[in-house]
Amino acid sequence: MKLLVTGTWPDARSQLERLRALGHEVLFLQQEKDALPCDAAWPEGIICNGLFLHHPLETFTSLRYIQLTSAGFDRVPMDEVRSRGIAIHNARGVYSIPMAEHALWGVLSLYHQAAFFLKNQADTRWEKHRGLRELAGKTVCVLGTGSVGTACARRFRAFDCRVIGVNRTLRENPAFDVIEPMDRLEEALSASDVVVLTLPLTEATRGLMNAERLSRMKPGAVLVNIARGALVDTSALIDALQNHLGGAVLDVFDQEPLPADSPLWRLENVIVSPHNSFVGDGNAERLNDLILKNLRDNSGGTQP
Repeated sequence: MKLLVTGTWPDARSQLERLRALGHEVLFLQQEKDALPCDAAWPEGIICNGLFLHHPLETFTSLRYIQLTSAGFDRVPMDEVRSRGIAIHNARGVYSIPMAEHALWGVLSLYHQAAFFLKNQADTRWEKHRGLRELAGKTVCVLGTGSVGTACARRFRAFDCRVIGVNRTLRENPAFDVIEPMDRLEEALSASDVVVLTLPLTEATRGLMNAERLSRMKPGAVLVNIARGALVDTSALIDALQNHLGGAVLDVFDQEPLPADSPLWRLENVIVSPHNSFVGDGNAERLNDLILKNLRDNSGGTQP
């Protein structure tokens, strides 16, 4: 296969000869926004992330295979991919472990007042906090029961939580205590102490957590977003955090970087991280193995 590989695969340079040994012709592009190292009609396969934001998919007339280095499909014109029968793979499972650990860490940090103790440590102040909360016995709602959602469910259940999954399809998944359809979302929100968003961003999920749904969440509940910022109405979330919500763990935002004047930076019940939850020291090995396996199989892809 004639492969165009971009620098969004961190280990790409060290893997180029391995790809060639598998019989592929390979060209490399470090920055996806830069000019292509070939005519757009040359690649039959592409390993990338946001390449099609800078180079229209329709110009790649020979393309039949796409491997994304991201878990999401929202940077790809999926209607055209489907209409042309292009096999597409995402990085399913590569980032699930660090993202799930980040979700758990964030909730525990809020429940156990990490900011309070870290500030006191910096100030050498010996002061107890009597308002710590336990995860055990709490109900956690995970929106999206794919790879990341499943990894979250397993970890919260290990802390003796009851975990409700909400998904558009109801495939059996033993990581969850129960899986509800999307039309039961409001009921799941009102029953949950923690809500974790792991859904992909689509037209159907954009703005899913609006003012109405945020109002359905329990007083004191925590919202975790490790998926896409546009799933949440930011102004409605800020209002909810200043009223009935207990806190939020936010790794993604509808505008990134998060503007310096956003109130989210300064709310004491919010943990902000810069789209960083996917980072883990096992990612490189998992991504390398996945890319090479998919190329060997070359038997079609997965689509959202």
